[in-house]
Amino acid sequence: MTTGSDRPRASSAEVHILLNGYAMDGDRPEVSRVASTVAFVREGDARVIIDPGMVPHPGAMLEPLAALGESPQSITDVIFSHHHPDHTLNAALFPNARFHDNWAIYQGDTWESREAEGYEISPSIRLIETPGHTAQDITTLVGTRDGVIAFTHLWWFAEGPAEDPLASDLPALHRNRERVLRVATLIVPGHGAPFTPDESTPR
Repeated sequence: MTTGSDRPRASSAEVHILLNGYAMDGDRPEVSRVASTVAFVREGDARVIIDPGMVPHPGAMLEPLAALGESPQSITDVIFSHHHPDHTLNAALFPNARFHDNWAIYQGDTWESREAEGYEISPSIRLIETPGHTAQDITTLVGTRDGVIAFTHLWWFAEGPAEDPLASDLPALHRNRERVLRVATLIVPGHGAPFTPDESTPR
């Protein structure tokens, strides 16, 4: 696995966090409250939503999107970091989008097989394969004027956890954390607010 080409080839994307996600215990042991961190990225004609999963209600992400002058119909692409429902559940809100995961692009009744590694949505938006949390995980690297932002489930929150309790492959997760940290100046984790990595960031 090489990292020389991980950095997006442009740095002109605009990034907005629509909802900071969370994961917490509910009122009963068998119930959790969970929401994915949902993001909107804009560059040229590309209008991209990342991880439109579980949220308190659709307005929690659609209202901030509307405040940016966009609608569900204007979204061109949706990216799933992985296949868990808490990151995919609200995808159908975006009827005109192409949907991207680790092995294909889906739109209407078309399934286009392709590897995610190195795939570009636009010059500043690049996908890389980063298994660990699941075997299908991908990270979205976005070039902006302030640096490279990584949207990923290699971390749930800024604090980690250091050892993902649901990871399918912990050694791969740790390797891919190191890969992402070599290029990213800001991390957007699966269930938390963006954070700037430093020496305390779990590797």
